[in-house]
Amino acid sequence: MLAARLAIRSSLSSRSCARRSQWMLKTSSLRYKHDGPAVTETNRAEATKQRFWKDVGIEKRGDQVTVTLDKRALKTPSGNTLLLPPQKSLLATLIAAEWDNQEIVLKAHALPITSITSRAVDALRDENIRAEVRTALLKYLDTDTVCFYEDDPPRLVKLQTEHWDPLHNWVEETFDVKLKKSESVLAFSQSEETKQKLAQAIESFDEWQMAAMERATYATKSFIIALALVKKHLTVEEAAVASHVEVNSQIELWGEVEDTHDVDYHDIRRQLGSAACILSAV
Repeated sequence: MLAARLAIRSSLSSRSCARRSQWMLKTSSLRYKHDGPAVTETNRAEATKQRFWKDVGIEKRGDQVTVTLDKRALKTPSGNTLLLPPQKSLLATLIAAEWDNQEIVLKAHALPITSITSRAVDALRDENIRAEVRTALLKYLDTDTVCFYEDDPPRLVKLQTEHWDPLHNWVEETFDVKLKKSESVLAFSQSEETKQKLAQAIESFDEWQMAAMERATYATKSFIIALALVKKHLTVEEAAVASHVEVNSQIELWGEVEDTHDVDYHDIRRQLGSAACILSAV
């Protein structure tokens, strides 16, 4: 009898736990629908870290193009359909390739073009947000990577002269400004006239140019390098090398640190490459 009672109690307890679990799943699902972020392919992939689609394609939607996962249009993290103008067909192809090359486990860092395009679509079509971004990026002029020179060691001086001096010449000739240089770690500021003229240089940027400018500035810690990349004065490789002058001089002296320098080498090119790709007009 005791064994029977214990069995009945265990059965009731199991059914109670099952009902409680179902209730928790139901309420959790409702809460997510009401309070959570938009349910999109990008968010779903970020949450599961798993590939949930079989086929990637590119389709026309009206007079625009979009990337599809199993015939469903790709959406941005904010829930907007990722629609691109027809002159951005190459960009659509690159986004499709990113998703098609994801294997079993999703690698978020392998979607840089998707993320920068989503940034342009979700936010940077709004002029007010572009104005805020311009203000934030201009602050980098006072701490710009290419404005802080060192007078030693000789290998570093050589790399600075080779990669930074031409940038200074280009900026000053193109935008009629004078960039200050510093050989001290102490903070300094560029002149207001220089800031105003460079602000005007990016004032007309559309969402694609602004997305590229934003990512390149944050990746290189340099407004000047980013501007040169967006204006197509520098290639991705030239911009990457200019941003890592000090690191490269250390590598020449001490050698490369595995899992640090090699990771940084590829990451900066991934970030700058995505910025360059979003500017494509084919």
